[in-house]
Amino acid sequence: MTEETPRKRSQDEKRQMKSAARLYAVQALFQMEAAGQPVDKVRLEFETHRFGAVYEGDEMAEGDPNLFRRLLEDAVQWQAKIDQMTDRALMATWPIARIDPTLRALFRAAGAELMTPATPPKVVINEFVDVARAFFPEGKEAKFVNAVLDHMAREARPDAF
Repeated sequence: MTEETPRKRSQDEKRQMKSAARLYAVQALFQMEAAGQPVDKVRLEFETHRFGAVYEGDEMAEGDPNLFRRLLEDAVQWQAKIDQMTDRALMATWPIARIDPTLRALFRAAGAELMTPATPPKVVINEFVDVARAFFPEGKEAKFVNAVLDHMAREARPDAF
């Protein structure tokens, strides 16, 4: 009897899984706020029903569960600090409470990743600008997200610049 070992993923597959985890984290944070659901319930729903799921013939990407969990937990744990950092990046003219809920979730997920040194800030910014493009393909939100995240990154990790 042979035991199957899991197939080793390529660097490109790992990168795609991390990108998917970031997108799912934004969706999960949005859902938590909109529906008032706790982090554990939403995390479980995403991991069991969304990662790799097939909807109307379209397969959802497989997300990196470790990054997904870390972003959710850190965004919840450090939400006040992340929101304050976002407010400063918005120059207090647009407090985070006035921002579109999808962008608010995006800033919280990105802020959570910026709080740890695991990923270079420029990578975090690029990844979340891509997430913004996925949610707002026609708008100017990607440029707005880039500017806000650049400011947040310089505050959270000044040594990286």
